[in-house]
Amino acid sequence: MSALAALRRMRPVALTVTAAVLLPLASGTPARADRGTLSTERVLKDDVVLTPGKDGLTRVKETIVYQFAGHGALKRAYLTRTHDSVTQDRVYKLSNLRASSPDGGPTKVSSSESGTDTTVRVSGGAKGEGRHTVVLEYDLRGAIDRVGAAEELRWPAAGGWDVPVDQARATIDGGATIRNVNCFAGPPKSIIGCTQYYTNHTHTQGVYSQDQLLPGEYLTVVAGFPPGTTGGRALYERRHNVATAFSVNAVTATALLGLLVLLGGGLAFLYLLRGRDARVVGRRAAEGDQAPVAGAEFEPPDGVRPGQIGTLIDEQADVIDVTATIVDLAVRGYLLIEEEDRAATGRLDWTLRRLDRPAVDLLPYERILLDALLSGPDGTPRAAVRLSELGGTFATRLAQVRSAMYDDVVRQGWFARRPDTVRSRWTVAGIALTVLGVAGTVALALTTEWALAGLAVVIAGAALAYGGQYMPAKTARGSTVLAHTIGFRAFLERGELPEGDALASRQRIALFSRFLPYAVVFDVVAKWSETVKDAGERAEGADNLYWYEGPAEWDLSKFAESMRTFTLATSGSISQSRGM
Repeated sequence: MSALAALRRMRPVALTVTAAVLLPLASGTPARADRGTLSTERVLKDDVVLTPGKDGLTRVKETIVYQFAGHGALKRAYLTRTHDSVTQDRVYKLSNLRASSPDGGPTKVSSSESGTDTTVRVSGGAKGEGRHTVVLEYDLRGAIDRVGAAEELRWPAAGGWDVPVDQARATIDGGATIRNVNCFAGPPKSIIGCTQYYTNHTHTQGVYSQDQLLPGEYLTVVAGFPPGTTGGRALYERRHNVATAFSVNAVTATALLGLLVLLGGGLAFLYLLRGRDARVVGRRAAEGDQAPVAGAEFEPPDGVRPGQIGTLIDEQADVIDVTATIVDLAVRGYLLIEEEDRAATGRLDWTLRRLDRPAVDLLPYERILLDALLSGPDGTPRAAVRLSELGGTFATRLAQVRSAMYDDVVRQGWFARRPDTVRSRWTVAGIALTVLGVAGTVALALTTEWALAGLAVVIAGAALAYGGQYMPAKTARGSTVLAHTIGFRAFLERGELPEGDALASRQRIALFSRFLPYAVVFDVVAKWSETVKDAGERAEGADNLYWYEGPAEWDLSKFAESMRTFTLATSGSISQSRGM
């Protein structure tokens, strides 16, 4: 027996003597009463016999002499799970739990698992007073494992009580030669040797003992056997945590594969939709790539309005498309745009004035826009409105205009369904699937190892919501109209009017004006506006346009900057919401 073990055995004795001397002095009560308190509820003796058998099954018989003090039940914790790695636990399985008592002690057994422990509770029997013997028997699996070429049984055989243990003893009846023995006392992973351990003269039994275990301490016994003695193996289970919840297994791999198929199918579907658009556009591009001006006659491709082209190109009724429509209404004689004198008013502003022209040729969305611009908050018509007055009040009417623009492109046969409705449906479906995937991922992560399946649903939902923005598809007719704008857009991007005598200066100004709303849609206002400067210099007395009037001392040389500022200010004013 080592000096360390001897010191451990002596420790409780010293504590008892010290307590017996000091407590009476501190409390003023007789020493006899304190001894009675120290010896109330405790395990007087915990004697365990382990019998290893075939297939790693170990039969355990534990004889407990317990000093009761009114509770009527005893409770012991068995260490049945240890963390072997980040994702794996070594487990010990207890089965066939049963209890008996030769002197009327408790015999009703129940067990419960919590964390790494299995708590066994024995209750019932006589009144919970005095000393009783309880015999607890159970079958144990997982305590035997291969260590090198040999087998080793390791088990916290005694201890684990919530009361002190006076004496703990264990015997391993191997039925075969025991090569080596060892034991430890203290916490579950203690390396402190027990009081005593040895083998009998035939080396078929290992005997272990420990005096004085504190609550929660164990007597862990170890015995080595020749290989093949029992055939026992350690038992392992995957531990459920974040690492295992998102592990790759048959379920999650199938889900991820299904996601790849889904995404691949979605891409193929989008390719078919977009590919059809591209094929039609490519086939019709030659028809659209023509000079937009022939002699004195000029018309946009197929007579398409600027707002329609803007909605057709990107499948969105943008604010800039509405701004281009306002400019187009002025160019076509429904509005007069008057730039105010900044020096007089102190700020840059424009007045939109209604002109007396029948609205029979207006498309529905153009009529809604014109009425919205020139109607007061109470719905009464007005002859003019300052652009600055629209800020904060026009946003609601803007939504109606944009909705009518979507209806128009469907009415024209360019889309089978409204692009905004198609996007919304796919986006809502994607968001719903994402939310479902998030909830499923959390639930699966908490309860299973299939959380990757839920994550696959999240990814699919996000991809669906994102891909939904590209789901609106043009019809063949819509693709043809789009193709016809290619040459026209290239013409505007070049910013060049025909030279020579084909067009007089005033005709050039009219041509410029007619195409300017389309330049707004194509975002080439700055370059296209420069073309009017030279035309204005050539035209005698051309210091204004028929649809745009500047302040005093203003001429067409300043129009490019005025138009650029006007389009920016208009887009900002009509989209601005009024704050509360």
